[in-house]
Amino acid sequence: MKRAVPFLLAAALALASAPAFAHHSFAAEFDGNKPVRLVGKLTRVEWTNPHSYFYVDIVNPKTGATENWGCEGAGPGALSRRGWKKGDLKIGDSIVVDGYRAKDGSHLIDARRVTLPDGRTIYGGSPGDGGPGDNGTDQGNLPGTGAKKN
Repeated sequence: MKRAVPFLLAAALALASAPAFAHHSFAAEFDGNKPVRLVGKLTRVEWTNPHSYFYVDIVNPKTGATENWGCEGAGPGALSRRGWKKGDLKIGDSIVVDGYRAKDGSHLIDARRVTLPDGRTIYGGSPGDGGPGDNGTDQGNLPGTGAKKN
């Protein structure tokens, strides 16, 4: 039994630290030199921690093909404090998302500014992630999000 205690303690610490590995800085995954604007219809919402994800069908202007893009935003708590509630987006809604492309070139962006169907514009970044507009607060400092610059 005495041998099992250190093993169990190590296993518990490893499991407890797993969520920390799931959260990342902006620069770990996204390219601040590759801004993108997506205009399209919402296909799915994942209101989860540590990041919320929502997916948008857009029409590629070069090919005319429909593409589904993932948009990563802050966690539900941060988004709620900004006035964005889970029910504000419904499948099929038209939205505008301004963000930055994933470094790997996939159809994933960091959603820094989201224009909801009712016209409200919300800062979608995670506080303290070091990405564009981050000032360490829930409001960020991107133009057009109602936030104050520090």
